[in-house]
Amino acid sequence: MDIEVFDAAIRAVPAGGVTSAAGFTAAGVHAGFRKNPERLDMALIAADEPVAAAGVFTTNRFCAAPVTVSRSHLLATGAGAVAAGRARAFVINSGNANAATGEPGIAAARETAQIASQVIGCEPEEVLVASTGVIGVPLSIEPFERGIPEAFAALSRAGGADAARAIMTTDTRPKEYAVRYVSADPALAGATVTVGGCVKGSGMIMPNMATMIACITTDAPFAPDTLHALLSGAVGRTFNKVTVDSDTSTNDTCVLLASGTAAPDAAPIRPGQVAFREFERALFVVCETLARAIAADGEGASRLVTVNVTGAASAADADRAARTVANSPLVKTAIAGRDCNWGRIAAALGRSGAAFRQEDVSIDIMGIPVCRAGLTVPFDEDEALRRFEAPEIVIAADLGAGTASTTVWTCDLTHDYVTINGDYRT
Repeated sequence: MDIEVFDAAIRAVPAGGVTSAAGFTAAGVHAGFRKNPERLDMALIAADEPVAAAGVFTTNRFCAAPVTVSRSHLLATGAGAVAAGRARAFVINSGNANAATGEPGIAAARETAQIASQVIGCEPEEVLVASTGVIGVPLSIEPFERGIPEAFAALSRAGGADAARAIMTTDTRPKEYAVRYVSADPALAGATVTVGGCVKGSGMIMPNMATMIACITTDAPFAPDTLHALLSGAVGRTFNKVTVDSDTSTNDTCVLLASGTAAPDAAPIRPGQVAFREFERALFVVCETLARAIAADGEGASRLVTVNVTGAASAADADRAARTVANSPLVKTAIAGRDCNWGRIAAALGRSGAAFRQEDVSIDIMGIPVCRAGLTVPFDEDEALRRFEAPEIVIAADLGAGTASTTVWTCDLTHDYVTINGDYRT
């Protein structure tokens, strides 16, 4: 789609994804992590040469082995205390999370990087790894020994779509997006900059860092430390505002790679430059689009739900209120049942911990005023039912307590969610 609504200089790349930016190739193969030979289960995303890299990872104390290894690799190739350094490749497998696997899991993640480094021709620390799937099951190295050489042979600019499919678990569709713009910063001499990425995530989604697994690439020139600050900022406003079921994964990983090939002679972009603001906006658009895609593809979901909270006393209160509404099983099931039950929204706001007076609160559902001054507003039930047929349901709450606001994305809660998660291992 054309995203002129966000920024006249930014345009979506048709069928864009993680390889839309110059300097990157990718592939997705069946390596053997899954029984179905028709299902892709390992992705390889590679840079033409070592590039600036940054990552944000899960805050779950049961963090997976690849999270530990990838963070250490970024620290080892960087020059600071944040997870930012240099990387040449990103290997992602689905079907096994390599979480709660102890020292053997760490060894498997390190050996994966070692195999990839030998095949690609780089240092092991320049390889990032991620896994997604069942927790607590030992990860075999044999599929990597087969899959990494096969994926390396298949690397191409067209391979981004296969990579996006290979990292899926309960996702019903791959999630990819990319944008492109011509920089107005003289320092980039009119360069065309691309930002793109792919993500997986459908269940166990309430990130406290990023999302399940995401890789974002750009051909803009950046130093690793600046890249990390940009990624952390974008994640806080997008992926960290998604919740499907209020569960934070053990494996959440979001990596940003910058090749610099769009302006090879330019100095790294720094804060304060026009080029910095341009890229910050483009990165936000890509991350927001991918974040919304996760919520829309939540396990068993039939509707994307957007919760807008305004008038909060603080940013923290806005987040508490929006997140409590978005996570409420009663709100989510009401939406699944096409029930315009604003009382459930009010109850969620009231228990959120946000400071407000109930007589100051206004609530709209799909643009229909249902509560004003904390009291019910008569509305047309038939019109509400008609609006519930939209693919996106918007809930808006004004707390009347200040000027802070936020948006959180979620989905409805259907019988299919229970079915999917009741049968996940079997």
